[in-house]
This record gives sequence, C-alpha cells and structure tokens, in this order.
Amino acid sequence: MSENHLGRTIAGYRLVRHIGEGGTATVYKAEHPDRGTAAVKVLRPRLAQDPVAVKRFHREAEFGKRVIHPKIVQTLDNGEDDGVHYLALEWAEGEPLANFVQRAGNLAPVVAANIVEQIGAALSASHAVGIIHRDLKPANIMYNPATGEAKLLDFGIARDAEVAPEERLTRAGFFVGTIQYVAPETLSGELVGEQADVYSLATIAYSLLTGVLPFPGKSPRELFQQLLSMDPIPLNQAVRGLRFSPQLEAVVMKGLARDRSVRPATVDEFTTDFCTAARDADQKKPGFLSAIFGRT
Repeated sequence: MSENHLGRTIAGYRLVRHIGEGGTATVYKAEHPDRGTAAVKVLRPRLAQDPVAVKRFHREAEFGKRVIHPKIVQTLDNGEDDGVHYLALEWAEGEPLANFVQRAGNLAPVVAANIVEQIGAALSASHAVGIIHRDLKPANIMYNPATGEAKLLDFGIARDAEVAPEERLTRAGFFVGTIQYVAPETLSGELVGEQADVYSLATIAYSLLTGVLPFPGKSPRELFQQLLSMDPIPLNQAVRGLRFSPQLEAVVMKGLARDRSVRPATVDEFTTDFCTAARDADQKKPGFLSAIFGRT
C-alpha cells in the first residue's frame, strides 16, 4: 500500500496538503464537508499489521477525547477506512513551537511565561483526568506568533495513570519520550507521574529563555549519562552575557531538580511560580511592554 495519500479522501476527509511525518504516521491538512479544515494523521502501512502500534495510534484519540481544553488540540474523529488507520484533529493555526524558537532565538521572559502558562493549563487538565503526557517538547506544541496562542498536541505516548500494569503498552525497563526533555526518572523505565511532565515543562521554559538546553551532551548516550549523574547548567550560566533574576533562575532550576522531593509536585505550582517570576522580572525593565514580542 502506498504511503502517499495526498488527494485521497479518507472517512470524508479530503487530504489536500502534506504537513509532515514521523516514525509512525504522516500528517496532512484536510477538508471535511461538515467539520471544515482538520489535520489528519495516517498510520504508516508497515505498522498497520502491528496490533500494538495500531492500539497505541488509536489510544492517542481515546486520550484526546477524554480531556477537553481550549489549549489542547482537540480530537475530532478516528478509525479505519479501507485498511487505513486515521486520526483527525482540530486544525490549529501557526507552527510547531520548535520552528518558531529556531527562527526567533531566545524569548523575553514575558513571552516565555505566556507560552508556559497556556501549556501548563493544558497539562493540568490532562493530569486532572489521569493522563500523563510523557512527550512534552516544543515540537509537540503549536504556536501562533500573531496571536501568542499555544496549544498542546500529540498524546501518542501518553499514559493513563490509572491503567493496570498488565495493560501497559510500554514494557518495564524501557523509557519513552525525547531524551532532551524527559525527566531523569523516565530513563529507568519506571511508571512516571505528573512530576515527569513538570520536569519537561521546566526544560522547555529553560530553552525558551536561553535558546539552549540544560545539559551539554550532543549524543543520546552523553545525555543519558548526564541526566542521571549531573546537575543541569544553572540558568544564568547557560549563555554568556544572558542574565535573569535570581528568582526566575531558582524557579527554573527547582523544576529541573533530579530529587523529586525538591521539584514542584504539580504543574500548577511550577507554572504559577515561573510566570510570577518571569513577569516580575520584565516589569522591572524599562520599556518591558515593547519587549513582549521581542527577545531579551
């Protein structure tokens, strides 16, 4: 079966433009006569015969339907049509946050706070219904620079905090996620909770402010070792000449604590502390309002 579905209609969705692809699915912009514009993910044909891959693909839809929040890209529909497994999502204007940051560089604290606040609210809603995202990263956040709106997506490797161990799709001893953004405890393959998402959100906050990541490792092996044995580079030492308030640095580094008794227990706690420190820091700068859409 061909992997190129452009121009095809699947379950009423006419695939009009190729958007991107990952290891498991291809994403298209689509038009539906009733639902309008949507993003449609199509499972790769080579995975269609793998029951675990199929179950994981449709589980994203199940989780997406369970948590409804304005800062989460909503699930519209999912199923199988003529042997093709598909997942239709709300069309979110903008671009992946990773693309925006790569182009814009480090962001002013008030801009970073706006993004963290929105994603924190989305995560809090997910956690309230027992869903741990586990793959929080800029590539899984849609951002519209024109409006400042951010939306969380991709619950493909999320987990249900209440699921029985025998129903897990990830084997014990294996970690899932993107190593640059995962919490240290994830690397052991243990059943992680809300604090793992806190750590990932703190990593995103660090990268938005500095344009770099908390650990210098260039390869997965280096990062693996550093996450388990090293402290992250302090925020004020990340980039020469780039300085932040002691309060903002303390909040970010607490979110990156390897010791979970130090790390904030909830996303709400981290989000509130980060946004307060970031906005306080900007308000103390001359002309802070003009910096809202600029860099530090």
